[in-house]
Amino acid sequence: MVPLRRQYLQIKRRFPDTVLFFRLGDFYETFDDDARIAARVLDIVLTGREMGKGLRVPMAGIPHHAAEGHIARLVSAGHKVALCEQIGDVQKGRGLVERDVTRVVTPGTVLDDALLDARRNTFLCAVAIDGPRAGLAYADISTGEFATTEIAATTAEEGLLAVGRELLRLDSAEVVLPAGLVDEVPLPPAAWLPEGVSRSTVEAWRCRADRAAETLETFFGVGSLDGFGVAGKPLAVRAAGTLLAYLKETQLSGIDQITGLTTYNVDGFMTLDLQTRRNLELTESGRGEKRHSLLAVLDETRSPMGARLLRRRLGQPLLDLPALQARQGEVSRFVDDPLVRSATRRALAEVGDVERLANRAVAGIATPRDLANLRSSLAAVEAVADALPAPTTGTLLATLPGCAEVRSLLAAAIADEPPSHLGKAPSIRAGFAPELDGHQGRAREAREWIANLERSERERTGIRSLKVGYNKVFGYYLEITASALAAAERERGGPALPPDYLPKQSLANATRYFTPQLKEYETVVLTADETLAGIEADVFRRVVAQVAGAAPAMLAAAAAVAEVDVAAALAEVAATRDYVRPE
Repeated sequence: MVPLRRQYLQIKRRFPDTVLFFRLGDFYETFDDDARIAARVLDIVLTGREMGKGLRVPMAGIPHHAAEGHIARLVSAGHKVALCEQIGDVQKGRGLVERDVTRVVTPGTVLDDALLDARRNTFLCAVAIDGPRAGLAYADISTGEFATTEIAATTAEEGLLAVGRELLRLDSAEVVLPAGLVDEVPLPPAAWLPEGVSRSTVEAWRCRADRAAETLETFFGVGSLDGFGVAGKPLAVRAAGTLLAYLKETQLSGIDQITGLTTYNVDGFMTLDLQTRRNLELTESGRGEKRHSLLAVLDETRSPMGARLLRRRLGQPLLDLPALQARQGEVSRFVDDPLVRSATRRALAEVGDVERLANRAVAGIATPRDLANLRSSLAAVEAVADALPAPTTGTLLATLPGCAEVRSLLAAAIADEPPSHLGKAPSIRAGFAPELDGHQGRAREAREWIANLERSERERTGIRSLKVGYNKVFGYYLEITASALAAAERERGGPALPPDYLPKQSLANATRYFTPQLKEYETVVLTADETLAGIEADVFRRVVAQVAGAAPAMLAAAAAVAEVDVAAALAEVAATRDYVRPE
């Protein structure tokens, strides 16, 4: 068995229930049963690879730059995907490169745009059950939301049904359960778990109250969880700790986008079971059509954050009358001022998904194009603030200084039209990074020097047939035919070549030479792309880190924009359909 096969099997044993994407050069390869699954789901060719004497294993691969779409299809088909990257230096002749899994993509832990719906959250949920009491936590790692609650019922069956209603409200993409829970509770899964939701399990010991509390305290760096509002709610702690432990297992590169925990009370919202939701046609009609639902009628939001907030509010109707009246007041202000409403909605239309873009920076996976979109979106946020009358801009205005600093950084650092990924085209604006500009200048100078070398050397030697050439084996060279060299020597009555000409390769009718200066410039040119790519990647990572440091201000701005967007959208619907505010 070859070393590569042993390395693969060692990693695969750690992730037995996932499709392992094993990075080999520019491809992700799958082997054995994973290859058969990939070939069937992705409609790609199933081949094979020799992995030792008499050992040929099934293999199917995809280009790494096209991975997002393929991962989306596998996750949609109900599979989990583990991404195994080359984390060591890739150098020829240096043995097996080090590899390890950096991320596991599951239905509830997706971050790639190809897997996300901009107008709805992707919630991962965790459940803890103890008789008639239950805890439920949810997180959306694309937005950084993390919340937990505790549910009290009179019987275990009623507790399970209450959990099911909350999972249904959240439209959970994936539910994490302690191992063995499904067999221990009094109701079958179909009676309380939403239809079609993906289920994952963790070891039961990870869900104990003391272990869950320790997980949360260590992650948030606190000595007590009372500040998060979970005092006296052990089931809420267990659910939140279980969810966080699962995230740490799957998001191996970190979950820095989770910065806090919110505790909420389900009693503050109207209880809606599955049948009620269907009858009210909140998010889809009785025939399953979204375009005939209440959400479709009311959703005139212009930003992704606003669309997600409106969807959450419809699924979780408030019972707090003062809070409801405050929301109505926000809508009324836009109804009463059509000019402000129109200007605000025009500005909102230019705001991208600041919430998810900021969190991609925090997670360290932002691309150059993500940062360009964030730059334009932050400019649009300022335009939204400008469109609003002074009394309604307090929360949004408070976030603008931090957002303006990020926008200034991105305006100085990122090219006007950067590529989707590093390396495809320049991503860093000229003048931002002196080290990058300096090397680009040296590479440009070297290329120009080599481009003019043939003319200058012909003039220097007097040999008009001298040629500058290049091949992958010998690099750049000066080629002179034997007859041309003999003619030059006869004409000069002695050596025709300058003393810095050094033989490089002898051919039948010619000799190829190099000079120390040509060798120097050759080194610059041949290593320019790799060196520039490394410098640009370092600069880009520094920019992403600076953007991530300003995430709190951007997320606060995104939340304020969402509130404005929902109010303006509902006002637009009210004005169009002649709706009135209830007295």
